[in-house]
Amino acid sequence: MDHTQPKLEQHKKSWQQVLVSLFSGRMLIALIMGFAGGLPLFLTSTVLQAWMKESGVDLGTIGLFALVGLPYTLKFVWAPLMDRYIPSALGRRRGWLTIWQVLLTGAIIMLAFSDPKNILLVTAIAALLLSFFSASQDIVIDAYRRESLSDEEQGMGASLYVSGYRIGILLATGGGLIMADYMPYQSVYFIMAAAMAACIVVTLIAKEPEMQHGKPGSLKEAVVDPFREYFTRDYAIAILLFIFLYKVGDTMASQMTIPFYLELGFSKTEIGTIVKLFGFWATIGGTLLGGLIIMRFGIFSGLIWFGILQALSTAGFAVLSEIGYNLVALGAVISFENISAGLGTAAFVGFMASLTDKRFTATQFALLTSFMGMPRVFAAAPTGFMADAMGWTLFFIFCTLIAIPGLLLLYWLNKKMHINKNAS
Repeated sequence: MDHTQPKLEQHKKSWQQVLVSLFSGRMLIALIMGFAGGLPLFLTSTVLQAWMKESGVDLGTIGLFALVGLPYTLKFVWAPLMDRYIPSALGRRRGWLTIWQVLLTGAIIMLAFSDPKNILLVTAIAALLLSFFSASQDIVIDAYRRESLSDEEQGMGASLYVSGYRIGILLATGGGLIMADYMPYQSVYFIMAAAMAACIVVTLIAKEPEMQHGKPGSLKEAVVDPFREYFTRDYAIAILLFIFLYKVGDTMASQMTIPFYLELGFSKTEIGTIVKLFGFWATIGGTLLGGLIIMRFGIFSGLIWFGILQALSTAGFAVLSEIGYNLVALGAVISFENISAGLGTAAFVGFMASLTDKRFTATQFALLTSFMGMPRVFAAAPTGFMADAMGWTLFFIFCTLIAIPGLLLLYWLNKKMHINKNAS
C-alpha cells in the first residue's frame, strides 16, 4: 500500500503520549484556527437576518440571502489554486491564510458600513464576498491542519478545530444578537472584524507545515491530478459511499428535531435553553473526548464505536416521542445526542484528513467535505414528508436503522484494507 492510501488502523498511543500531544502548540493552533473558521459563518445569516428584519426588508428578500452561502458548496472549484501556488514568503499555507483573513476582515468592515434599509445591493455584495473569503479560508485551514499534524493526531486536531469552530459560531450568533440589543449593528460587525483581525496574528506566528511531498508542477496538475490520484486508489468509490452514509441517519433526524420538540409541547425558551445552550457544551465535550479516545485507541475503533453511539442517540428521540413532554427526558436525550455527535464528528473529520494526499491536501479535503455535506441536501430534503407519513416514533427508528449500512461498510473497508496492507 502506498502512502496515499488511508490508514484506518493507526498506531495507538499511551495516555502520557496523548496528553503531551494535547497540550502541544500545534493543537492550540488547531483550536484557534477553528475559531477563525466558525466566526464568519453566520455573520451573513443569523445576525444579518436580524439586521435586515429590523430595517424593514421583506421576508422573501431575506430568504434569498441564503444564496450568498453558495461558495461553501463549491469551494473545491478554486481549491487547486491553493495547492499549486505559494503567494508570499510566509509559505503556501500561511501565505494564503493571511490573504483570506485580511480580506475577510475587510469584508466584515464593508458589511458594517452597508445599509440594508437603503442600499441593499451593497449589503448583498459584502455578504457574498464575506462568504467567498470564508469558504476560501476553510480550504486552507483544513489543509494546514492535515499537513501540520501526524496521522495519529488528526482526530484530536479535528476535535479541537470543531470546538473552536463552535465557539466562533456562538460568538457570532448568540453573542452578536445579544450585543445588537445594546449597540448598533455596525458596532457589532466592527467587533467581529477585530476578532477576525486577531486571528491574523496567530497565523503569522504559526509554523508553516513542511512541504515533504512537494506540490503540483502546473495548474493542470493541480486541477486534474488530485482527482485522478484519488479515484485510482483501491475502494475509492466505496470510501466516498461511506462518507455519505456515516452520518446520514443523524443528519436526517437533526433536520426535524425543532418541529418535533414544538409538537411535543416544549416552548421556544425551553428548546433554546436546553437544546442550544446545554447542547453546545455537550457537543464541545464530545469532540474533545472523541479526540482523546482516537489518539489512544486509533481512528477505526473511534469510527465504529462512535457510529454505534450516534445511532443509539437517534433512537433516544423515538423514546422521547413515546414519553412526551418531559424536561428531564429532553435534557437526557439532548445530552446523549450532542455528546455522541461530537464524538462522531471528531473521528469523521480526522478520518477524512487521513484520506488526503499531502501533495493535494486543499483540493482533496475540499472534495471530501463537499461530499460529506450532500446528505444535508439530498437525504434531509424529504424528512418532513417521511415524518408526516410515518409518525415521529417510526421516523426516528428509521433514522436509527439507516446508520447500519454505513457501519457495515466501514467494517468491510477496514477488513479489506488491513488484508491488503499485510499482503503488501
